[in-house]
Amino acid sequence: MEFTNKRTMLITASLLLVLALTQAVFTALYSAEISFSRQYAWGLEAVVFTLLVAFAGSAMVQAKNAQLGWSAITFSAILNIVQVSIGLTLFSTFGKVAGAVEGAQPLISGVVSLSFMIYYAAKLLLGLAALVFGLSFIAKGGKAIGGLTALAGGVAILANGILITFGRDGFLPSAVAGASGMIATLLLAICLISLYRKAD
Repeated sequence: MEFTNKRTMLITASLLLVLALTQAVFTALYSAEISFSRQYAWGLEAVVFTLLVAFAGSAMVQAKNAQLGWSAITFSAILNIVQVSIGLTLFSTFGKVAGAVEGAQPLISGVVSLSFMIYYAAKLLLGLAALVFGLSFIAKGGKAIGGLTALAGGVAILANGILITFGRDGFLPSAVAGASGMIATLLLAICLISLYRKAD
């Protein structure tokens, strides 16, 4: 099977759709205080992000336009791999140290803050991708989906930019950044599927 530009676009959109849906499920479980294995949840996300790097990166070099959007998706996935890896490997380790050693609590706080900084940067990039592809789809006549995607992307850029600038304890709740990024990711996936259908 040949991985053409069009096929790569569809696979990338599908991976983004999987990420948006899994994040929505994990958020719902967390909000409902239903316990689940973070190892399996974050591990699954890490696998999807790794595949996303390959396919979005391939689309970036194959694309004739919207390279900025493909670049944003690719580097967002790379940042997300780092962020998820920190959560899987360092949270528990530094948590044990902080619990056993007096005065070591700032260690886990620093690791968590680093993880969130990377998380916000990744969501900002996905917002940028949503903005780029939303505007591209508007130019092709898809005003409804393109407009919603571009708007969601703009909100994600703004929300995550604010949290990067002012910190997680600033005036904007961290959940706003996560929710806006998740919505932008979902609409980005739908927009890419729509662009795939319009592609020659």
